[in-house]
Amino acid sequence: MTEETTFLPPRQRGVFIHSFLLALLAGLTAWGIWLATRAELGPAFMLAALLTLIAALPIPFIGYRLYALLRANYHLGREKLKLSWGLRIEEIPLSDVEWVRPITDLTTPLKLPRLRLPGSILGLRRHPDLAMVEFLASDAKTLILVATAKHVFAISPDDPRRFAREFQLATELGALSRTESFSTYPTFIVAEAWKNLLARYFWLSGLLLNIGILIWASILIPNLESITLGFKASGEAHGPFPPVQLMLLPFISFTLFIIGWVAGLYFYRWEEQKILALILWASSTLTGILFLVGIFFSITN
Repeated sequence: MTEETTFLPPRQRGVFIHSFLLALLAGLTAWGIWLATRAELGPAFMLAALLTLIAALPIPFIGYRLYALLRANYHLGREKLKLSWGLRIEEIPLSDVEWVRPITDLTTPLKLPRLRLPGSILGLRRHPDLAMVEFLASDAKTLILVATAKHVFAISPDDPRRFAREFQLATELGALSRTESFSTYPTFIVAEAWKNLLARYFWLSGLLLNIGILIWASILIPNLESITLGFKASGEAHGPFPPVQLMLLPFISFTLFIIGWVAGLYFYRWEEQKILALILWASSTLTGILFLVGIFFSITN
């Protein structure tokens, strides 16, 4: 074998399905917002708001799974096996691997995680013979098991037989140097960032600010006859518009807050880019203040 070999999980089907779901949910969210801005306060408005909420909530979950699938790989070297799936990384010294075998060798079938999508088989599942198994896979047809003394992983390289051959050859050649095991989870990054006083302040201030914007807009709408949104080139205000369209501002503000929060977590993984993460989180809070000012001008013009 070469010194290092990278195996990829099957991606094409998963990328297509995740992209389709994201486009569908984004379209439903936009449609729900459009309906809400044109509906009178009452059942029609509540149904449009509920549609928007139901369609928007899964978007970050599916978006992360698509990102993780695009970044997923299994890196096999003479010293270690590195499993990468989005923000989940597991580095296993080859000396710690007890065996590698296809899932079809099990006498008792291994059930797949309940919360899964085609191309994204992630999660934990208990097996009577193996105890807990962690899935980092995209295709149930190419699953193989990698076992250590403490953990069993289910992975899906695009060529399982070649992976098994390369692993056997790597163990026969022996490691050039001793390496240590390493694990990181997406929740670990959140926990690390939470320890930072500035990050914690920006998160809480941005969240509370957006909740306040939503509550304030909800209180104002029943007492307004019309609002203005933005200004023309001449300096005159656009409008008048129905008061319910004021709900656009807290929704957009909260969406930008979530995007900024997720983007900040991405950059916080590297020490040299932590300042960029803090700038993103601070910008999200500042954006909330600007939307608060925007609501004020919308009801006073």
